[in-house]
Amino acid sequence: MGDIEEPRIGVYICHCGVNIASTVDVAEVADFASKLPGVVVARHYQYMCSDPGQELIKNDIKEYGLNRVVVASCSPRMHEPTFRKACEDAGMNPYCFEMANIREHCAWVHVAGASTTAKAKALVASAVSKAALLSPLERKTVSVIPRAMVIGGGISGIYAALEVADKGFETYLVEKEPSLGGHMAQLDKTFPTLDCSACILTPKMVEAASHKNIRVLTCSEVKEVEGYIGNYRVRILQKPRYVDERKCTGCGDCAKVCRLSNRIDSEFEMGMGKRSAIYIPFPQAVPTVYTVDAEHCLYLTRGKCGKLPACVDACPVDAIDFTQSSTEKVIEVGTIIVATGYELLNPAEMPEYGYKYDEVITGLEFERLSVASGPTGGKILINGKEPEEVVFISCVGSRDREGNAYCSRVCCMYIAKQAHLVRDRIPNARVRVIYNDMRAYGKGFEEFYNRVTAEGVEYIRKELEEPVLITKDSEEGVVVRTKISTGEEIAIEADLVVLATAIVPGRGTEELARILKLTRSADGFFMEAHPKLRPLDTFTDGIYIAGCCQSPKDIPDSVAQAVGAAQRASIPLMQGEVEIEPLVAEVDEAVCTGCGACEAICSFGAITVDTADAKKAKVNEVICKGCGSCSAICPSGAISIKHFRDRQIYAQIDALSQL
Repeated sequence: MGDIEEPRIGVYICHCGVNIASTVDVAEVADFASKLPGVVVARHYQYMCSDPGQELIKNDIKEYGLNRVVVASCSPRMHEPTFRKACEDAGMNPYCFEMANIREHCAWVHVAGASTTAKAKALVASAVSKAALLSPLERKTVSVIPRAMVIGGGISGIYAALEVADKGFETYLVEKEPSLGGHMAQLDKTFPTLDCSACILTPKMVEAASHKNIRVLTCSEVKEVEGYIGNYRVRILQKPRYVDERKCTGCGDCAKVCRLSNRIDSEFEMGMGKRSAIYIPFPQAVPTVYTVDAEHCLYLTRGKCGKLPACVDACPVDAIDFTQSSTEKVIEVGTIIVATGYELLNPAEMPEYGYKYDEVITGLEFERLSVASGPTGGKILINGKEPEEVVFISCVGSRDREGNAYCSRVCCMYIAKQAHLVRDRIPNARVRVIYNDMRAYGKGFEEFYNRVTAEGVEYIRKELEEPVLITKDSEEGVVVRTKISTGEEIAIEADLVVLATAIVPGRGTEELARILKLTRSADGFFMEAHPKLRPLDTFTDGIYIAGCCQSPKDIPDSVAQAVGAAQRASIPLMQGEVEIEPLVAEVDEAVCTGCGACEAICSFGAITVDTADAKKAKVNEVICKGCGSCSAICPSGAISIKHFRDRQIYAQIDALSQL
């Protein structure tokens, strides 16, 4: 570590408007700080993060020769980079800056009074004690591979890939399904403009597939990611289509003669339509290449399909190849964007909603009924006839204190859209919506809601905590029972019930989080680095998130976030190199015994025990995030975290204990 120079510390107490000053006597805290050992100057100011506040720090560094700075204000997650930059601009090492959180840890959790001010003094004294022992640290730089990868080929992934590719960087677009498009490809109209979903999406799918800088990998999954920002090494498993993409023309002759033609439930049609064992997911699929369903194909499951598989015999270009097998591809990229989308809650998990009845369907199943390319040609048919009594139910699995506490955001508006479609196509139908609250928050949403109510759609507000029970009391239709906001219990006979089911994290989210070393929030979605200041970043540098994999959102918000994530991912690619934070683990080889406990606990794979060289632990400083797990578990005390060394932490504790 070397000798630490004699500390000359400046302390700055922020009023944060009235957030801190309303409960803490900031002038008294500043006066207290001025008398602490090593403190040269102490001030208080209304907004330390403002330009005048930062200039105050810069001027004092130059005037008083400060080599340490302590700011007592809000959370370091909010403004630590701000104040570090101010110190650096004034010629001071930015890692000789320390922050005391007297807003969240003091002012916001206590009432005004002497004890609150006393606690603020203690937090400041603790920060000053640590600051006196801080050592200057230097950032390192690493080169960046000018290539990106986007995981997920829905609308968010497509836009993200296009944005990066348009900047001239090669981009891999990895999609697990046979086609790009995601859930948006299944929709009929989009709210509130009622534009055709396919008309918006299909051109973008084609553009992505034909872009000179985009490499589309369908039927593919990310299996392993190694490395760090600027230098990621990704192993991708590509499953076989059993169809040569270069030869297939998408003519469909193979599907027509398949011995399981139109006998397998179509996933794209939500099980309401049928497909063959060799199929294309939907007419506008990109790429327009057929795929053999390995789970159902008679030749692959039984080893025979007549004397010769009918599809092989029918293909005019000899594109079907049953010798194909899974292949692995390893690519190196500088940055990664995750846009893996969402799934919908399976309402079968909530039996009270009666999803087992033919008359009860989900919102996405309704989309396939209403779209012209769907199994019924766009006719809304239940049990072979048009429904006369239609009920929509909101918040199925959302805003549930016993389940998903969050709002799924899109449900209110897609219910309004679907209610409009019913009124438009079945004018004599009575349409009712049972809802908790109406949330029409976006541009044009309130106007669309008003339009739908003017068309005769009836909105019935129920008691928030009251359940909805759907039963089948006779051969005709179902009965919807609940208690509404007036306290009245109602029973509605319905020919069709549409459930607005919750948006939940997509399948494989937990595994992908492990592979990419991403954190997830309590609801299971990928977690952003900061909800306000870094909403597109993750805690793993160089990996960004977009769309519904981060939280429920509609198409415009998903596209906006995808474009933003692409901009963030492109910055390192353009710069060619990135700076690495020096707050990482450090091994004292004289003490290290090479036991391997640190290597086993490191969740980032940053530590290895070099068995060939005296069996000592080695830290890859580029990968290390300075989490401290290794330091905590090391039985010999050989590992410490720069900027959070034991003696710095003990000094903080001692300062607190003396007040």
